[in-house]
Amino acid sequence: MPITESDIEKIAALAQLELTDEERRALTPQIASIVNYVEQLNELDTSAAEPALGGLTGEGARTDAAREDAPLPSLGQTLALDQAPDPAAGHFRVPKVL
Repeated sequence: MPITESDIEKIAALAQLELTDEERRALTPQIASIVNYVEQLNELDTSAAEPALGGLTGEGARTDAAREDAPLPSLGQTLALDQAPDPAAGHFRVPKVL
């Protein structure tokens, strides 16, 4: 399916971008080229590839990434603020970011 300028308009609207006509014309072949490159992955034979579960250890053996999904008690406000460098009124105080 070829990428058209209307596709670029839809993508720009989803990304909340304002594109000029010149930008839209320039982006159309560029994005089409990227999509064509990614579509080449569909040509790969992945039938013999095993799903990746967890990471690999230094020796290359699989690790067990599965764990029981069980609720645990919360840390609590007092314990959470115990190591805070500058707690204030039961909260973490942090520098203002502008």
